[in-house]
Amino acid sequence: MTRERLYLYDTTLRDGQQTQGVQFSTSDKMQIARALDELGVDYIEGGWPGANPTDSAFFNEAPKTRAKLAAFGMTKRAGRSAANDEVLAAVMNAGTDTVCLVGKAHDYHVSAALGITLDENLENIGASIAHIVAQGREALFDAEHFFDGYKDNPDYALAACRAALDAGARWIVLCDTNGGALPAEVGRIVTEVIAAGIPGDRLGVHTHNDTENAVACSLAAVDAGARQIQGTLNGLGERCGNANLISLIPTLLLKEPYASRFETEVTEHALAGLTRVSRMLDDILNRVPMRQSPYVGASAFAHKAGLHASAIVKDPGTYEHIAPERVGNARIIPMSNQAGQSNLRKRLAEAGLEVARDDPALGLILDQIKEREDQGYSYDTAQASFELLARAALGQMPEFFEVKRYKVTVERRKNKYNRMVSLSEAVVVVKVDGEKRLSVSESLDDTGGDRGPVNALSKALAKDLGQYSAVLEDMRLVDFKVRITQGGTEAVTRVIIDSEDGKGRRWSTVGVSPNIVDASFEALLDAIRWKLVRDS
Repeated sequence: MTRERLYLYDTTLRDGQQTQGVQFSTSDKMQIARALDELGVDYIEGGWPGANPTDSAFFNEAPKTRAKLAAFGMTKRAGRSAANDEVLAAVMNAGTDTVCLVGKAHDYHVSAALGITLDENLENIGASIAHIVAQGREALFDAEHFFDGYKDNPDYALAACRAALDAGARWIVLCDTNGGALPAEVGRIVTEVIAAGIPGDRLGVHTHNDTENAVACSLAAVDAGARQIQGTLNGLGERCGNANLISLIPTLLLKEPYASRFETEVTEHALAGLTRVSRMLDDILNRVPMRQSPYVGASAFAHKAGLHASAIVKDPGTYEHIAPERVGNARIIPMSNQAGQSNLRKRLAEAGLEVARDDPALGLILDQIKEREDQGYSYDTAQASFELLARAALGQMPEFFEVKRYKVTVERRKNKYNRMVSLSEAVVVVKVDGEKRLSVSESLDDTGGDRGPVNALSKALAKDLGQYSAVLEDMRLVDFKVRITQGGTEAVTRVIIDSEDGKGRRWSTVGVSPNIVDASFEALLDAIRWKLVRDS
């Protein structure tokens, strides 16, 4: 059976940049474009040339890609020719082989927003597309507000699409600009558009996520006959975002009926890099990746319930809809108060701890985890602390050093620029190699680097641990998360610390106390002890 071709059109660099708080630099856009090309999308919409300096600079330095690079703009304005419209000229001057123009398909917007006649709008669409085609470029028409327009005045919405199609547009893209359409009506309307004479292999769909249905609406359009899908990485976009290509691509490649019916340029090898691409974008945006993201989230293949974990060990397919490695993700079986012995044995084995099935320590470890999580600890997000707890219960935890006491003070004072700054000073006394050692460290909040009482404690603790200090030289704290687990006068603070070292390892530890400094110090001690267990 010959599979039909589906085309993927990415608009992260243009529509994704309309996300509140997102502003790509030119180098960011170059990096994202290269990643999109490696992923296998067919079109990369680079932005709107002339709209801002960054978009113009990107087209001036555009990378060489297999994917078609598209410049975005709007149809010409009424009262002038396409050749004499400077806004359209800026888009054409970007020099891309593909040009996408947006135009109104909703009669209300033509009258209310543009203030021109319905016929003038149709003339603007046709003349603009014809101008692109006459210069040997591939033309796309984004029919803005199409679904709302079709519901209000189907004849005019179709007339706008036909004006572009008759002028030579390769793709007519039906846009759910307000994001309010639902999958059933998208499917019905696309079916009616095709029945009205616009071929499905010339139709694309551009959906927004205002009802959490952008991916579902895109799939409904494909089911009805559309053959191009527009979207963004991680669902970036204005308001609630666009259709998420990170979810759509594996669905199209791995799920029926799409996998056997359609083909794209995305290879199995490229699909295995999907998680990396998703997290690369979050890294550029300085965002923490969403753990619950389908396919690529850190929790997408996490199995916390003991019943689930027991079945997963026997057959991963019992609770996984795909193998996580197909999209570059990994299975996680965390420890928690939901855990059973299947979770526990799996986690112990991953930590290199072999334990017999009848070892009474297994029950002890489970009881300790459930008791401590009732106190506020969280071991599903702090695997290193879990390992240390298990080692202690198994009698396999060395006592590298003993903390005798510690003290932290925070002082507010003026610096040499007469500006108020905070100085944190930590004093730690430890017993190591049978000898007491005292270390002091300071952390100033105007140094431009790490700062604060936890950083001061970290530096003081690692400063003089005898034979172990050298082991800790490549260790650093990379994230610090605080949560209050109870309210009022019984408030308990939970601190999660993420650490990493020069070997590329990253691990998480947890501390709990009514006092945030005590909770932080407990998590810090676990982080150091885990590093020593692995390396000393």
